Amino acid sequence: MLAGTAAFCPVAVRADDVLPANVTFVTSSGFWEDSGDPSAVLDPQGKSPSAPASTAQKGYYKLIALRQPDGTAHIVLQQIALDPAGPKIVSSAELDEFSKMKAFVTDIRPETSDGVTQQPGLFATVYLRTNPAASDIETWTVLIDELGDIRIERESN
Repeated sequence: MLAGTAAFCPVAVRADDVLPANVTFVTSSGFWEDSGDPSAVLDPQGKSPSAPASTAQKGYYKLIALRQPDGTAHIVLQQIALDPAGPKIVSSAELDEFSKMKAFVTDIRPETSDGVTQQPGLFATVYLRTNPAASDIETWTVLIDELGDIRIERESN
């Protein structure tokens, strides 16, 4: 071996142990913070939770495209907490708007790839076709504001 060169030694990891084969796109982006104050957290109906939050948490969002047997995709939004033991899934929900479209997802991109966001929330773009034979790609945005409200909109330029 030449001086100053490194040998490539792959580590044996089964791909299906890391990520299922039907995951076609994943992006992590944005951030969220929970102060731990139960009066600051509302459930989906806008009511305070019955059990108080134990501690403040913060984390990021993840969008995942899961290919279905017919080639369309379901998109899942996850809220990931930054835990001392490692990332932990706090919530996971399918975004029905995309499933109802029977979308063929071609890409998912975050607002920025530098990993730095100035305000809480998420902005990501989903590229898709509703007809697999179509040549034009539709772009949709997934927006989460600082309060955690989610909007899914067709991008308009």
